[in-house]
Amino acid sequence: MDMIFACPNCKQQLEAEASMAGNEIACPSCSTAIVIPEADIMNVRANALATSAGAKEEYHFKVPDHVEPTETLIQKPKPPLEVTAKDGDKKLRMKCIRRTDCVEVGKDRFDEIVTEILSNIGESNIKSITPLTYTHIDLGSRQLMTDFGVMIVYRG
Repeated sequence: MDMIFACPNCKQQLEAEASMAGNEIACPSCSTAIVIPEADIMNVRANALATSAGAKEEYHFKVPDHVEPTETLIQKPKPPLEVTAKDGDKKLRMKCIRRTDCVEVGKDRFDEIVTEILSNIGESNIKSITPLTYTHIDLGSRQLMTDFGVMIVYRG
């Protein structure tokens, strides 16, 4: 058990083990020699955890039993289009590619990207390829810009 007592010179509160009663120490604040007093009901501090309500209360936990399966709260995400396209049930799908989305650091990769997508789909699955021309407002220059793209309809 710990005891709490005060230095008679500077009134600094000190703490010591009850077994140290009668020993002489120097006050850490004013360096006055102090004899640690005997433990009594006024200066003994009990262990806070041992006297807390949480230490006296016992908990018994158990896993709930269910007769039927419980409801699933987290749903699996839908598979990506590439995975769905490889599965047996092939539906008509559409992919639009704009040329502005294919420009990287001043290099136009539109032809490379369209070729790569067409090779991934496969020639037998392609239903139609339609060129597109569209206009949009360029945010930087605030001018009306004309651009092109392609719409691919495929079975996948």
